[in-house]
Amino acid sequence: MRLKRVYDCAIDQVVIYLKETTSDLVFVSEYTDKNTRHSYRVVRLWEQEPAPFLTNPALLPFATLTRSDSPQTLLQQVATQVARIESVDERQNILSCADVLAGLRFDENLIRRLFRREFMRESVTYQAILREGREEGREEGQKQEALSLILRLLPRRIGVVEPQQQERIQTLTLPQLEELAEALLDFSAPADLTAWLENVGGESGG
Repeated sequence: MRLKRVYDCAIDQVVIYLKETTSDLVFVSEYTDKNTRHSYRVVRLWEQEPAPFLTNPALLPFATLTRSDSPQTLLQQVATQVARIESVDERQNILSCADVLAGLRFDENLIRRLFRREFMRESVTYQAILREGREEGREEGQKQEALSLILRLLPRRIGVVEPQQQERIQTLTLPQLEELAEALLDFSAPADLTAWLENVGGESGG
């Protein structure tokens, strides 16, 4: 109502459903309450043809959820289109979004295989960690920078990081932090971090 009053623009309400379901709610296009009524357009992504999504870089993440008889072919098409994006930052951002949305529908191993880890390694954060780790001198400062970046990345991948895990990470050497920076790109649950830290501990003990 405010948009209409202030800007006098046409209002087109849309509800987008991402994950396929048999719920009757996805076929409802109107909401009515005692003193209000809203009509909206419903878009069920699993019924949409992928072609329009594959031709628009901004829509590539949503293309992973469109209609397809061959999931692997669809994800390969998305990965191919993402690879054609010239800007590294834009390519990385779109790939990250596509990775998240594809997880609503496809097997994680398939996603990892087709959205090659090389793309993830082009991220600004990852490159910053490697660059800091390879520069000579100021090792302690480099370690703190890498540590700070990793502790910001981990919650995005696995959720809450336990205090004892944070303390263990803080004891890692700079080369180990670099290894963790690469490994965490494949993490999807807290157990992945636990297993990695245990493995590092075992190697140190040997």
